[in-house]
Amino acid sequence: MKEYVIVFLKGMGMGIANIIPGVSGGTIALITGIFERLIFALKSFDLTAAKLFFTGKWKAFSEYTDFYFLVAVFSGALIAIVLLARIFGFLFEHYPVYIWSFFFGLILASVYFVGKTVDRWRFTVYLFFLIGTAIALMFTFLTPATQNDNFWYLILCGVVAVCSMILPGLSGSFVLILMGNYQLVAIDAINNRDLAVLFPVLIGVVVGLISFAHLLSWVFKKFRDQTIAALTGFILGSLGIIWPWKNPIEQTFGEKVKVIGYDYFLPHLNTEFFIAVVIMVVGVAAIWWMESNADMVEKPQKDK
Repeated sequence: MKEYVIVFLKGMGMGIANIIPGVSGGTIALITGIFERLIFALKSFDLTAAKLFFTGKWKAFSEYTDFYFLVAVFSGALIAIVLLARIFGFLFEHYPVYIWSFFFGLILASVYFVGKTVDRWRFTVYLFFLIGTAIALMFTFLTPATQNDNFWYLILCGVVAVCSMILPGLSGSFVLILMGNYQLVAIDAINNRDLAVLFPVLIGVVVGLISFAHLLSWVFKKFRDQTIAALTGFILGSLGIIWPWKNPIEQTFGEKVKVIGYDYFLPHLNTEFFIAVVIMVVGVAAIWWMESNADMVEKPQKDK
């Protein structure tokens, strides 16, 4: 029971991350040590799981899919989003530099603590680290595309969006903005219950979630060091979005206003700056405390 309470709290951390513009819940999953287990649990939803479910073998199904773990994670994330969205909205409105500073320290420390779980750094590992960093930076500075309602492009939007939600350092909604379809999918189609748009996106989400989980679990098994290095690079590259001193560039989508980019600047050496630095140190200390009291990355489940 205690294990699932801890997992629930980590799920809440993922939910909080999804509230933050441009930050992925996958980042929190990775730095709290549940990322690999989450990927292996999602990957377990296959034909065997379906057979166990439809034949009424509930206990075997729950053990095979790590079902209670998934319930704890996603219920924690959902509750955090519902309960804390307004609080974080208030903080971002009135104390943006301070809240960004805390997460900047959190993510900065995570680069070290996640990176050190690599067993052996060598050329290919460094290469994947650089590639991961470059990809995250590319997403940070890309210009949004134009809207496209092509059936196959909508499937691609579903695939890319759900994959980016899993990957540390990438935000699903931010990727939809970059692909030009945030308003079409997340605003117009949902409000109007437009199945012509939602159906292909849903196909992409289901296919992307299952296939990407299988791909990641296979990659983790075969190339664990390179994968951890690439994900560490994703986290490092996401620091651009989390830099505290910036002005958001916003765009209106129907009744919603979303951040589509940032205008960055260097801080002034004033009281706000020194308070922000102290808060960054608190963020670093939080990760250090977690590392000192628990393993940052749990052992993955056995391959099914």
